[in-house]
Amino acid sequence: MPVPLVAAALVALWPTDPPQPQLAQCLQRLRATSAARSIRPATWRTLDGLTPDPRVLVNLDAQPEFTLPIWDYFAVMVDQERIDDAQFLLREHRATLARVSARYGVDQATVVAVWGVESNFGKGRGGYHILRSLATLSCNGRRQTYFRRELLSALRIVQGGHVEPDAFVGSWAGAFGQTQFMPSTFERLAIDFDGDGRRDLMESVPDALASTANYLRNAGWRTGKPWGLEVRLPSANGQPFSLAGEGRRVRRTLEEWRARGLTRVDGTPLLQGDLAAATTAGLLTPAGAAGPAFLVMRNFDAVFSYNAAVSYALAIVHLADRLRGGAEFVTAWPTDDLGISRVERRELQALLAQRGHDIGTPDGILGRLTRDAVKAEQERLGHEATGRPGQRLLRALREM
Repeated sequence: MPVPLVAAALVALWPTDPPQPQLAQCLQRLRATSAARSIRPATWRTLDGLTPDPRVLVNLDAQPEFTLPIWDYFAVMVDQERIDDAQFLLREHRATLARVSARYGVDQATVVAVWGVESNFGKGRGGYHILRSLATLSCNGRRQTYFRRELLSALRIVQGGHVEPDAFVGSWAGAFGQTQFMPSTFERLAIDFDGDGRRDLMESVPDALASTANYLRNAGWRTGKPWGLEVRLPSANGQPFSLAGEGRRVRRTLEEWRARGLTRVDGTPLLQGDLAAATTAGLLTPAGAAGPAFLVMRNFDAVFSYNAAVSYALAIVHLADRLRGGAEFVTAWPTDDLGISRVERRELQALLAQRGHDIGTPDGILGRLTRDAVKAEQERLGHEATGRPGQRLLRALREM
C-alpha cells in the first residue's frame, strides 16, 4: 500500500535513525515536572532511544476518507460470526463471568459484548508500541497535555510490573488490552481478578472482564435495568414525528414519551414490567426518522462513555441483546443496499481476486486495495463508484 503524502512528509521529517533530539528533549522536560515525580529513573530509561512514530500523527489529524454507514458497521460488529464466538466464550468462561457479574452488577452478555466489539475477543488489540505512540503524541500535534498524562500513567503501569515494556502494544492513541483501556483508565479501574498480583489486561481474561464490568459500574450502570427500547414513532396528519431538538442527552420521562404517541416497536405500550413512568430516556435515531428509533436510558450512557460514539454503543447493547436470545431490530435500516458481514467481505475479496484484482489475502478488512477493486467493479457494472461494498455488488459478482 502506498504511503499517504502526509505520512511520507512526516517520515521525511522524522527519520527513524538516529533518535530525534527534539523528542528526547521534550521527554526530559516532562520528566522534570511535578507530575512525573512518581516515575523512577529505571522506568524513564525504558524511553531511551525512542524515535517518534509518524503514523500516530497521521491518525490524530486524518479526516476519514471512507466512512461506513451505520448499517455497514452493524453488519460487521453484530454479525453471526461474532455472535457465535461470543456464545462460545460465554460458555467457556461461565464461572468467571458469573463471579464478575455477581461482584460488579453488570450482566455477562454486556461484558462479553464489550470484549467482542473492542478487540474481537482479544484478537484485534492493535499493533502500536504504546510508550512510543504516547511519547510521540505528548510532544507533537494536538492534545499534548492529555497525552502526557496518559504517558505518565503508562510508565507507572510498566513500573508496577503490570505490563512488560516490549509487550505493551495497542491502538495508536494508547488504548490497550483485550478490552482496550487507556492507561489512566487502567490506573483508576483495572482489577486483578485472578489474584496473581498484577492487573493484566493483555493476557488475563478474568482481569479484562472484571475491569470492564468495574468500568461500567463506575460509569453508572444500574443492575437489572434495560439500556433502552426500540420504539415506533407516531405521525400526525401524514406528517412525520419531529426530531428537532431531540437526542440522547435530551431526557424526557417515559410518561411524556407515551403522551407524545410513542409506543414500543411492536405497538404495545411503553410502560410494561417494572419500568416506571418517571424513568427518563432520550430519543436516538442514528439513521434519521426513516430508520430504527430508540429510547435510551442510563445503561446506554454507561456503555457510550466507554467510547463516545453512538454506533459503537448501540452495537454493544444490541450484541448483548442477541446473546440473550433477542432478535434483530424490527425497523429496517433506510437503504436498498445493506452492508456485508465479515464472512461476506472475505467472499467478496475472493471474487475480486478471481476477476484479477490484487487485493492480497482475503481477510475481511476493507483496505485500500479492496476499496480500489470494489470501485473498479462498480464502474464496470454501472453502479455508483463509491468504493463501498454492499449486498448489491456482492450479488452481482456472485452471478458472474
